[in-house]
Amino acid sequence: MKPENQNFFEKVYDVARLIPYGRVTSYGAIAKYLGAARSARMVGWAMNGSGLKEDVPAHRVVNKAGILTGKHHFDGTNLMQQLLESEGILVVDNQIQNLEKHFWDPFKELQ
Repeated sequence: MKPENQNFFEKVYDVARLIPYGRVTSYGAIAKYLGAARSARMVGWAMNGSGLKEDVPAHRVVNKAGILTGKHHFDGTNLMQQLLESEGILVVDNQIQNLEKHFWDPFKELQ
């Protein structure tokens, strides 16, 4: 991994660690907060690589429509969904219900 990507990934992990229990955010929201609005995919790559970091709640990062696009990176077929549901978030057909209720926008919350 390129050093500049590693630094970006660490910034992504720092933001992810701030997502409150029972809330979710999107790849794009993290990218926008970090001043890299067009880098949502890179945030996704960071989340994919976060499995080695137990303190990064990657299950709380979903796509902009609330779909659990990263679920295949979790051990177990429904682990991401189970983790979210254990925090009181309803997931139906791999999509968070009432996304606006659970959505945490770092751009607004961390100013």
